[in-house]
Amino acid sequence: MAERDLDPTFAALPYRRLAQVALATAQGLGATHADFRFERNRYQYLGARDGVLQTAADSEDLGFAVRVVHGGAWGFAAGVVLTDEEAVRIAQRAVAVARVAAGMTRTPVELAPEPVYDDVTWVSSYETNPLEVPTADKAALLVDWTRRLTEHASVDHATSYLQQVQENKYYADLAGTRTTQQRIRMQPGFEAMATDESTGIFDSMASLAPPVGRGWEYLEGRGWDFDAEIAEIPGLLADKLRAPSVTAGRYDLVIHPSNLWLTIHESIGHATELDRALGYEANYAGTSFATYDKLGTLRYGSPVMNVTGDRTVEHGLASVGWDDEGVQTREWDIVKDGTLVGYQLDRSMGHMKPELHEGRSNGCAYADSPGHIPIQRMANVSLQPAPGGPDTDGLISQVENGIYVVGDKSWSIDMQRFNFQFTGQQFWKIENGQLAGQLRDVAYQATTTEFWNSMEAVGGPQTYVLGGAFNCGKAQPGQVAAVSHGCPTALFRDVNVLNTLDEAGN
Repeated sequence: MAERDLDPTFAALPYRRLAQVALATAQGLGATHADFRFERNRYQYLGARDGVLQTAADSEDLGFAVRVVHGGAWGFAAGVVLTDEEAVRIAQRAVAVARVAAGMTRTPVELAPEPVYDDVTWVSSYETNPLEVPTADKAALLVDWTRRLTEHASVDHATSYLQQVQENKYYADLAGTRTTQQRIRMQPGFEAMATDESTGIFDSMASLAPPVGRGWEYLEGRGWDFDAEIAEIPGLLADKLRAPSVTAGRYDLVIHPSNLWLTIHESIGHATELDRALGYEANYAGTSFATYDKLGTLRYGSPVMNVTGDRTVEHGLASVGWDDEGVQTREWDIVKDGTLVGYQLDRSMGHMKPELHEGRSNGCAYADSPGHIPIQRMANVSLQPAPGGPDTDGLISQVENGIYVVGDKSWSIDMQRFNFQFTGQQFWKIENGQLAGQLRDVAYQATTTEFWNSMEAVGGPQTYVLGGAFNCGKAQPGQVAAVSHGCPTALFRDVNVLNTLDEAGN
């Protein structure tokens, strides 16, 4: 998009001059690579409960960072004072850090090649910046959502929230790449809570609306029907409170995208991050069963399983034009016809594994603030639908004894992303190809490869939904990134189902 679409208050900041000063300083001190990243991140959060606004908070993160390769080692430093003198000091500090790190670096840092992108601009796809909508209008909407939910006798309490982010970044490096970017993302939601007084059972039902890389138009009905969902949830919650507890055993599962996206995130997204597969995350966030020696041979899932990484998809939470190493983003295969064929990686790992993805990064470097160094972060990792595939009812019709799973909730997975269990929000008994009322206390349990190899069919494009999360955590110091995961409804055969109430007593 054109430069005029950038927030003019960001464009007026002195990032170009500071970049020139910092990069010249780093080069003069002998850095073989240097990059400069200037960021302003604006956040707003609003929350309401039972017809009353409870929270309205704004914050901003503004600063810049210099990263260098000097003597074969990384150096990094960041600052918040926007002066030429500070740019010089931060570049000097980054080089000083690299000089210390060089004595502890066994393998010299080298980066995979990348073309130069001279003064390019990218703005995410949205119509109305939610941060430009009056706060009073947003508060009124959230209050109204909770008021409408609590009007129903089946709802005791209701909450709602809206999280909004405007992220602006300027990147420049010694090779000549300069990128300026702006993206908007938002996460709206609400939840109704109730208790069945006759049984003492407490439960809740939340919106299935995914977080998105969209603007205020999302809350006006473009991309999700919030009004229809608010009308439906009280009845669903009342039925859920009266639903019977599941009998543990093995069932066929039809899993809706509102639940399956999280299973994708945990068992595929994290497992195919190359730094994790190479052991670099072992100290904190674990490793991966999908080790590099299994590339091209690991039967990750059934032949209907096709998974891509994509940092370009419209409205994706991880979508950008260029990553935080100046790499132009793209789409690529991770699992093809059930076999592991690719990973997510950055420029240093791209050089380490030149046989992978044409020896280039696939644009997966990201830092969540100007005070953090870029690390390899997850792309929009998505399970592809089947062209001409069935709709959700068509998948359900293929099940004699099973459960239809809708909505995400709690989850658990081991540090190698292999043994897991997931719950959900709604569970519907399937009998002879038809839904036969809700169930309670359901969790499905499997290993990653067992689960994905049990996938017999995926739905068509009409069942595809782009879900995701605002809060994927990784690294030390910890960083948080937003990421989307698209998928269709899918059918899994003979999956182990636990009764969570029984398990809690063991």
